Amino acid sequence: MEPIKVTAIFDIGKTNKKFFLFDQDLKEVYKVYHRLDYIQDEDGDDCESIQALTQWVKQTLKEALALPQFLVIKLNFTTYGASFVHIDQMGNPVAPLYNYLKKYPDVILEQFYKKYGPAEKFSRETSSPALAMLNSGLQLYWLKNSKPQTFKKIHRSLHLPQYLSFLFTGKAVSEYTSIGCHTGLWDFAKGDYHHWVKAEGIDRLLPEVVDTTTSFPKTFDRHSMSIGVGVHDSSSALLPYLNSNSEPFALLSTGTWAISINPFNASPLTTEELRKDCLHFLSKKGQPIKISRLFIGEEHKVQIEKLYAYFQLERGYYKALSFEKKLYQKAKSKNRKRFRFEYLKPEVYGLTHATATDWKGFADFEDAYYSFIHELTDLQVASLSLVLNGDTSVKKLYIDGGFNANPIFVEMLRDKLSGISIETTDFALGTALGAGILVN
Repeated sequence: MEPIKVTAIFDIGKTNKKFFLFDQDLKEVYKVYHRLDYIQDEDGDDCESIQALTQWVKQTLKEALALPQFLVIKLNFTTYGASFVHIDQMGNPVAPLYNYLKKYPDVILEQFYKKYGPAEKFSRETSSPALAMLNSGLQLYWLKNSKPQTFKKIHRSLHLPQYLSFLFTGKAVSEYTSIGCHTGLWDFAKGDYHHWVKAEGIDRLLPEVVDTTTSFPKTFDRHSMSIGVGVHDSSSALLPYLNSNSEPFALLSTGTWAISINPFNASPLTTEELRKDCLHFLSKKGQPIKISRLFIGEEHKVQIEKLYAYFQLERGYYKALSFEKKLYQKAKSKNRKRFRFEYLKPEVYGLTHATATDWKGFADFEDAYYSFIHELTDLQVASLSLVLNGDTSVKKLYIDGGFNANPIFVEMLRDKLSGISIETTDFALGTALGAGILVN
């Protein structure tokens, strides 16, 4: 029997590492899920092991190429953003894959904004809220000023999707979606790198910018294939929807972050919006797309652990719950906040949270969980409205990623966004699919 021709996609999240094979109709025919433990960088902070990730990616592809029923003809990558891999002339990493949640030294940040700020002006120019390490371009400034010996060894700094592509093509490139995700590198009005990048000599570390649809013919393990340059995950998640919709829509792409994306809103960013973590991404062609971000996946992870511990329940318990209107009405009827958030800052949106979580006030796990999701979705609506405001053309919202399988989260959003039709999609593979579309 003839082997099926397939496109191989690596979809690298902060938590889950996934590998898919898609047939020529872009239907999934094979998958591998994996988790990698964090290691510590030289400062003792948690980070992804670039060595372990590299090894897993190469090994996983090797195993897929050995499957007789498939013939891999295309390969692409999609990963989380705000992460650089710094390589030497031989292509070997010279620094850890620093975690974007790592603390940025205040003194270096102040020095940066003194030279290139003030912060709000810089944020407006680069469409990047002031997010310290999450402005990945500023990681390079930090390295230059706090770890000059490491900085000197860098030949090229590659965004994570492009590093994975480089492993198989040997070609060091940059592309728009990775440059455009709150890096602090791009001047959106000029459509070029911001002047600080050249002033600091950072531009010589950044390879040429190519279109996100670029691919290279290469051979790996005696198999010839066409290899894409990779794409930032949130931008990738949008592509299947753009392909299949003629009417305006918005997308809520959920995971560690919930990213609200309105590809039909090109309005300039205000300082107020930037303060609320609203920004522009760059499309695959380098056009601005308005998005807002909320760290709900991480918040949910932390709170659910506390809930399990307090109510002495098995992990995964909440996944069996279905939406019950009665429990939602009860949560809504409380005239005070009952949860203290760890990461989220409701005050940014003019909302509040409890000074401490009201553990003793909850009747049971369900009561607590409904209260938590009620307060979480209030924040989600505030974040979504930043990209929907002033745009009456959008009547449809898609939810994809992890939270699309949470009926309590989805139904509460339906209630709170009554003028918009909400669809949960089975593009749980949306991110990987987007990367597949780019090479097909």
